[in-house]
Amino acid sequence: HEREHDREISELAVKHAEEMEKLRAELKEEQNHLLDQLQQQMAAAHRAEQEQAQLQSQTLHNLELEALRLTLNNMHTSQLELTQSNLRKEKETALMELREMLNDKRAQEVAILQSRHQLEWEKIKEQCLKEKEEL
Repeated sequence: HEREHDREISELAVKHAEEMEKLRAELKEEQNHLLDQLQQQMAAAHRAEQEQAQLQSQTLHNLELEALRLTLNNMHTSQLELTQSNLRKEKETALMELREMLNDKRAQEVAILQSRHQLEWEKIKEQCLKEKEEL
């Protein structure tokens, strides 16, 4: 029973590690996707800024370009921070759910093992009483 229990715990640990690795891969993929989108948005905004700047005077061009650059950097920084925060929360939630699930599974296994142990104890006790009576 102990070996079976240890094997089940090992299987759960492997499953947990696999699920964690899968979650990490998914989070990384989503983050990379969001970064690609942000880079595309930055590139599009940069091209638009350049076209507008050519139509205006050099002084106005420099001021507007700097203002747009700062705005974009702030927006992208805020968006990245929000994305990272959301990913962190999702990861923490997933980890908590997994931990709870594993704890519940372990509690069930412990209860099963305790009941088996109790049944075996009762059987041994009955056998001992029978043997005493026979003697």
